[in-house]
Amino acid sequence: MSLRLRALAGSGVVHGLFAFLAMGGWAVFANRAYPMPKPLLAGLVQGALSAILTLFLKAGIEHLSKRFQGSAAYWAPPLFTCLASTSVLVAIHALSGTPEIARTIAVPLAVSTTYAVLYSYSIAGKGNRP
Repeated sequence: MSLRLRALAGSGVVHGLFAFLAMGGWAVFANRAYPMPKPLLAGLVQGALSAILTLFLKAGIEHLSKRFQGSAAYWAPPLFTCLASTSVLVAIHALSGTPEIARTIAVPLAVSTTYAVLYSYSIAGKGNRP
């Protein structure tokens, strides 16, 4: 991989932009049965939340992984980050009037929770060192 491509792949801004486009697009699709601008607003809200949560998820897992030992180091960080993400997503979508909240957040939560589990396992396997 070239140095330029490697730098782009490791960029938090690129990750946030990808999350915005992918999960915002999913939210528009999940709310497509409703008249505009509801699907578009849901997409903008989910896109922005996904970009922000993407930037904080890694740091949150690293922070939490230092707080737990033994088997809890494997399951506690992803559990707490999933609960926090769910709470934020449900609250903001409810406030913004997203019609299909459960459908809208299902894919972003599945992706972020999978990442959280895999990253937590990789940290716990190294003795809680990110």
